[in-house]
Amino acid sequence: MRRLWLLFSQTATIALAALFVVSTLKPEWVRFGGPATSAVGKPAVVTVQDAPVASPPLQAAPGSYSAAALKAMPAVVSITTSKTPRRVPGLDPWRRQFQGNRQPTVGLGSGVIVSPDGYILTNNHVVEGADQIEVTLADGREAKARLVGRDPDTDLAVLRIQLDALPVITFGNDATARVGDVVLAIGYPFGVGQTVTQGIISALGRTQLGINTFENFIQTDAAINPGNSGGALVDANGNLIGINTAIFSRSGGSLGIGFAVPVSTARNVMQQLITTGQVVRGWIGVEPQDVTDQLARSLNLPRPEGVVIIGVLRQGPADQAGVKPGDVVLDVAGKPVENTGQLLNAVAALKPGSQTAIQVLRDGKPQTVVVRIGTRPQNLSQAPAAEDSDGILP
Repeated sequence: MRRLWLLFSQTATIALAALFVVSTLKPEWVRFGGPATSAVGKPAVVTVQDAPVASPPLQAAPGSYSAAALKAMPAVVSITTSKTPRRVPGLDPWRRQFQGNRQPTVGLGSGVIVSPDGYILTNNHVVEGADQIEVTLADGREAKARLVGRDPDTDLAVLRIQLDALPVITFGNDATARVGDVVLAIGYPFGVGQTVTQGIISALGRTQLGINTFENFIQTDAAINPGNSGGALVDANGNLIGINTAIFSRSGGSLGIGFAVPVSTARNVMQQLITTGQVVRGWIGVEPQDVTDQLARSLNLPRPEGVVIIGVLRQGPADQAGVKPGDVVLDVAGKPVENTGQLLNAVAALKPGSQTAIQVLRDGKPQTVVVRIGTRPQNLSQAPAAEDSDGILP
């Protein structure tokens, strides 16, 4: 009897030990009245409800600008230009052979569709000198573009394409823009595809940057890179407030300082290029210079502000009105003038043939002269030199 009990106890002990080992190493082999558990790291499949494929778009969540981006993106296009190298006459056959193998120069930029008729706003430097211009829409359609006109003084140009059902940007009002407003920059940087970046308006009315002849830039910290030129700067509602034009960069990439031509300027230039093929601006024929501290002291001015006239074009509009070298321009048509950029813009905005009052300071005394505004020459390098000056004449 004792032997049987000893055999039973040994058998039970071995069985329990085997069960412990199996349950530890292979728990799925052991069943206790229920289904086997799934392997560790592989949770059971959970049934979820997929969103409908054709679900309507939702309004942007708080802090999101997706609605503004979706509104403007379809009207922003990619522009590809090509320029065939010109053959230089007089080359020997050996050099001509290698010149003939040169590939056309390809340029990339952006543009904005502004009219159902196919008109596109972009930068002059994007299309300048191009032999062929091709436009690719956000929906993938492509078309060859015709150059309608360009204005190097503001670095703007107008193209036209022939396609149906074109998306069109909505124009905003840059006059209501304020520093700190949220803006989106939309374009095709580096040829990677349409890209939207977000920032704020950093400054308004930037002038004297040496980029264009007529400057009144909107400055933004929205990332703008090569290829963004000619693209859209839109407000938080997706309305166009500027055409992205230039960046300040030491590396060629975005450093958070970009400049856009205000939409009010772009609209005026566009309308003139479409209707007449050129932009007509006011002109008085003077050589201006900013009043520095040294000039202010030499002219006995209370503070360094205004623009001093250092040259007057003989028989030009200003000369005929009695403007003299040494006069300090304080305002044009009732608008204060603090630097040469503001003087250029103020005079250019005047209608040729109209008479405008210009307030000047002469020998320390304020005077008003009435100038009949002339038409700014298309090429000022062909204009006569101003008296005591050979610079640019506004």
